[in-house]
Amino acid sequence: MFCHRSSTSLLRLLQQKRQFFRFLGTKPSYRRPYYRKDNDDDDEEEDRRNRRAENARPEDSIYLHKSRGQHILTNPRVLDAIVRKANIKPTDTILEIGPGTGNLTLKLLEAAEKVVAIEIDKRMIEILNNRVVECGFEDRITVICKDALKTEFPHFDLIVANIPYGISSPLIAKIVSGVYSFRSATLLLQKEFAHRLLAKPGDSEYNRLAVNVKLVADVEFIMDVSKRDFVPCPKVDSSVVKIHPKSQVPDINMKEWRAFTLTCFSKKNKTLGATFRQKKKVLELFKRSSQMNDELLNNDDTKYCDDADAEEEEVEEDDECDCSLPCSETEIGLFKNKIMGILKEGGFEDKRPIKLCNEELMHLLSLFNQSGIHFYQAKLKGKGKCNISGGGTLTNISHL
Repeated sequence: MFCHRSSTSLLRLLQQKRQFFRFLGTKPSYRRPYYRKDNDDDDEEEDRRNRRAENARPEDSIYLHKSRGQHILTNPRVLDAIVRKANIKPTDTILEIGPGTGNLTLKLLEAAEKVVAIEIDKRMIEILNNRVVECGFEDRITVICKDALKTEFPHFDLIVANIPYGISSPLIAKIVSGVYSFRSATLLLQKEFAHRLLAKPGDSEYNRLAVNVKLVADVEFIMDVSKRDFVPCPKVDSSVVKIHPKSQVPDINMKEWRAFTLTCFSKKNKTLGATFRQKKKVLELFKRSSQMNDELLNNDDTKYCDDADAEEEEVEEDDECDCSLPCSETEIGLFKNKIMGILKEGGFEDKRPIKLCNEELMHLLSLFNQSGIHFYQAKLKGKGKCNISGGGTLTNISHL
C-alpha cells in the first residue's frame, strides 16, 4: 500500500510527463511493437484465405429475396436424405422446380440420367450453370428460365424439388392435374402446408386442398426439416412429403367436383343443412341448374368451349351466377325443399364437411347431379350460355 505522500508524488510525475508530450506535440504510443512477418507468417495467412474460399457457399455471393420464397437448403445430410427417399433410378429424368444455386441439383445429377430444372431467376441460373460445368454435368441438365406455373413441363419420371412457399398450392394443383404421367413427386414444403395435405377427415387441418389432392393421389410424410438448415433462415420449419398419383381415379367431372367442394368447404365446420339453406346459395344453384338442364335437353349438338377457353370462367366459379332467369318465390321454395330432401335422404343434413371422406362427398355429389342440381358452369362457344360438360377429365385443376 502506498502512503499518501508517495501517491501524491506519483501523480505529479504523471502530470509532468503529460505536459512534456504536449509540449513536443506528440502522444505516447501504447501500441504493440510491429514485427515484420517472415515467410512462414505469409504462408499461414494465405492458407487461411484459401480455406475461407473453399468453404464459401454459392448462396453467399447473391442476394436472396425472402419475399419470393428464396430459401436455399444447405444441410448436406438433408439433401442426401431427400435424394435417397425419392427412389431415383439411373435411367430417370428428374424435374426440379426452383433449383436455386444447385445444392440439390448436383446431387440429383449424381443419381439420375438427366435433370430438367425450371428457374425464373437469371442470377440463380448463372451460378447453377457454373457449378454444373465445374462438376462435368453440363450434358445431362436442361435449364429452363421460365415461370413454372406458366410453362408446359417436358417429359419426366419424377419430381424432386424445394418449392417456393408462395406457389405451393397452384403448383401442386398443376402437378396432380392428370396432364403429366410420373411415378412420384418428392417435395419440400412449408410444414403447416404439408400438414394440410396430410390431414384426414376430423383433423382440424382437414380442408378442401386435402380433399381435392387425395381424390387423385396419395400423400406420404417423409420427414421434418428445421428452418436452421436454410439460408436465409425462414420463419417456419419445413416438411418433406411424397405424392404418388393413383393408377385409377374416380370417373367424375373434376370441374363439377371442385365447384361442389368449394361450396361445402366454404364453412367446413358448419352443417351441410345450414350451408344449403342460405337463400343466396339456393338462388345461385337454382339459376345454374335450370339453365344447365335446359341446354342439355335442347342443345345436344352444341360445341362447348375447351378447357383453355373456360379457364378464366373457372377462377370465378364461386361467384353468384350472373344469368338472369325469371323465377317465382314458389319455384325457389320448391327447389330449396328439393335440396333439403336430398340431404335428408342421404343422411347428410346434420353432417359437417370437415368429417366427411371423399367417398361420402362423391356420393352426395352424385345425389345432387342425379336430381338435376349442378355446381359448375362453363360458357358455350360463341353463345355465352351456361353448361356443364361431362366426363372424368382431370385437366386444369387450378386453385385447389
